[in-house]
Amino acid sequence: MIAVAGGKGGSGKTTTTLGLARALSRRGAPVVAADADWDLPNLARLAAETGAEPPRADPGGRADEAAARTVLDAIRDAEPLRPDRSAPTVLAAPDAPRSVDAGATFDALAGATPDGAPVLIDSPAGASPDVAAPLRAADRALIATPLRRAALRDAAKTAAIARRLGCPAVGAVVIGEASVPDRVASLLGCPVLGAIPDGGGAPLSDPAVRSAYDDLASRLCETAAASGWQVA
Repeated sequence: MIAVAGGKGGSGKTTTTLGLARALSRRGAPVVAADADWDLPNLARLAAETGAEPPRADPGGRADEAAARTVLDAIRDAEPLRPDRSAPTVLAAPDAPRSVDAGATFDALAGATPDGAPVLIDSPAGASPDVAAPLRAADRALIATPLRRAALRDAAKTAAIARRLGCPAVGAVVIGEASVPDRVASLLGCPVLGAIPDGGGAPLSDPAVRSAYDDLASRLCETAAASGWQVA
């Protein structure tokens, strides 16, 4: 399980979670992508806007929107998750997040997923207790950040929090850039595995962005294998 984490909102966590999940699917992996940002959930909506996954019904309960499967649905079902290898299984946030134990939920999600299936968690921003739950449950963190001084500083704090919670960063991905200075890896304390170019208003539809996420998936798998654990 990999927690896609970052310092602040807008750092590219959700786009990276979905873009990387789709790239791993293109490698033949049965991927699960789950929304852990339960106060500001948008993973299922982004998936619906940019692919075939159904959108999650909004808080008003609009009947004309198909509801996506939630994280709670996945762990309550009698049958374990069976991710499709052609596209990631996207799990939305629960409808009443404050009534749910997030830590227990993500621990249970790992048990509901077939062995060898990568699970990507779209983590909340900042350093609140909500951020700690997916980091404690995950094996590794992937740090997503723009190449801005304040964002990099916050990303370094997030990487440090992840290490303290037993979820060291497998690497970082820089959003909105074609290349990354060497000093970024030193600042974050982990290798930079990818740079995702600016794809404009619809980045996941941009061929260059798709190619960059494919490269990120390859480097992530290589790094994991060299460290003795498997992504796909």
